[in-house]
Parts: sequence; structure tokens; C-alpha cells
Amino acid sequence: MKITDHIKNANGKTLFSFELLPPVKGQSIQWIYDAIDPLMEFNPPFIDVTYHREDYIYKQQANGLLEKVSYRKRPGTVAICAAIMNKYKVDAVPHLICGGFTKEETENALIDMQFLGIDNVLVLRGDARHADSSFIPTPGGHCYATELLQHVKDHNEGKYLHEDVKSDDTSNFCIGVAGYPEKHFEAPNLKTDFKYLKQKVDMGAEFIVTQMFFDNQKYFDFVKKCRENDINVPIIPGLKPISALGQLIALPKIFHIDLPEDLSEAIQDCKNIKDVKKVGTEFMIQQCKELIDFGVPVLHFYTMGKPEQTYDIAKAIF
Repeated sequence: MKITDHIKNANGKTLFSFELLPPVKGQSIQWIYDAIDPLMEFNPPFIDVTYHREDYIYKQQANGLLEKVSYRKRPGTVAICAAIMNKYKVDAVPHLICGGFTKEETENALIDMQFLGIDNVLVLRGDARHADSSFIPTPGGHCYATELLQHVKDHNEGKYLHEDVKSDDTSNFCIGVAGYPEKHFEAPNLKTDFKYLKQKVDMGAEFIVTQMFFDNQKYFDFVKKCRENDINVPIIPGLKPISALGQLIALPKIFHIDLPEDLSEAIQDCKNIKDVKKVGTEFMIQQCKELIDFGVPVLHFYTMGKPEQTYDIAKAIF
């Protein structure tokens, strides 16, 4: 079922969903099940699975020179989505990114997703590799999320690469895109950021999932600005509780977000990791209650494969 249909069928009730990382290669599918099982108590209508592009390592050869080698840390997202749908009978939402895919590989992924009965996809440009200072497109792949979105849209219309004839066997993917309440770090200003978000919605994006945030007013302002720009699709807030002291530095650095002063000061006053998680959980519970009062369609948690805090938060609000 499409995410938009899940939201419509909820009749204004806020839904619960979460996002998973594929396990590091060498781990079994049980790692995924262990991350999902505790959270099924809250009846998520869908579960997201991220995609991580290849990275590089340098191996020293016998002659002393370094060889640049491409490698992948995590197994395929589409296969994990199929396993989740089979075991839990819920919708799985694969992330589809530009980096790491040629256009042909993107099309093959879409064909597999259609075959498996996957109804939704979250379209993203993707991040730069760790070894790169900025995003570098894959040769033969898409450079921008708008290009990737157009590819999915073409697939929905039965248009395939290198084929002149339209197929009657079309997909009907519900396409989601990312939104940034605090602005995408590469956008020169908010006006430009909204311009490209509006372009994606006009092209056919049916829902938005936001970057994590800790100040609800920034989300409220983002929603207001979207509506003023005639962006009227559901806007799903992305959430992640603080779980470690180091995240006070890591989250703003990696995700280009601000942390409220009261939260950061409370975390800095903690004496151990247990206290940090307690503060992070309690802050997120209050944040979620305020978002529910605002009428958000879904509370979407970035669990990183660790369900414990998300379970405690969901238990307190659902």
C-alpha cells in the first residue's frame, strides 16, 4: 500500500514508523529481525531501509604502491525490504540514491522492486563517500535527486532505458523525497531550497520525510513555508533521540542541524551514558507529544538498528 494511503486511512491519527540500516556484511538477517521485533508492538505501517553507496580503501601492493579498491560494507537494500515484507507483512520502503548506481543499475533495481510488490520508494541524491570532500556522481549515473525522481516517474509510465516502445506493464511507485527544516547544507539559502523541493513535488513526489531536528518550531516553520509555496503533500518528521555525549558534536557536524541549548546543557551535565540516554529519551517524548498535537501524519524514527530508545519513546506516546 502507498504511504499516502496509509496516512489517509489513519483519519488524522499519527502513525509510527522507523528506518533501519542494512547490517554490516557478515551479519545475518537476524540482526535486522532483532532491530524490528520490539517495535512491531506499535504497528508500523511501513519500515524504511537505507542504502549506502560503495566506498574506497587503499591496499598496498607488493611494489609499495597503493591500489584504490571499491568495496561495499552492507548488503542490498531491496533484498532486505523483501525479507521484511515477507516476515512482518508490512510495507518496506527502500531508499534509492544516485551515488553508486548507473542508470542501468537503477532501472534493474526498479524492475526488482516492482516484481517484489514494493509500492514506495524514497528518492535521494545520497551523501559523498568518506574519501570525497563533496558528492561525486557515479559515471553513467544520475547527478541529482530530480533526475532520479524522473527515472522513477518514467518507470511508472512504462518508459524504459534504451527502448522506444512503452510497456503496458507499469509500476505505480509512491515517491518520497527529503526535506530540510534547517536547509540543505549545500543550498545557498532557504528560498533556493524550497525552489528545488517544489520542483520535486511538481514532478510527482507524493510525500516528504524531513532531516532530523530537535527544535519543533523549525519543523512548524518548514511546514508553513511549504504550504505557502504550494507544497501540499504529507510532511513526515524524521526523529532521532540523543544517545551519546559525542552526538552533541557529531550530529551538528554530520547533519548540519542545531541542538537546543536546554538539551545540550542537560546532556553535558550527565555523569554517564545511562543518564545521557534518559535525558535524550525524555526530551524526545515531549517533542513527539508536541508534534502529535500539531497533527503530524507520522512520527518517523531513525533507529540506526538500535530499537531500545525508540521503544521507550513509542511506549510513552502510543
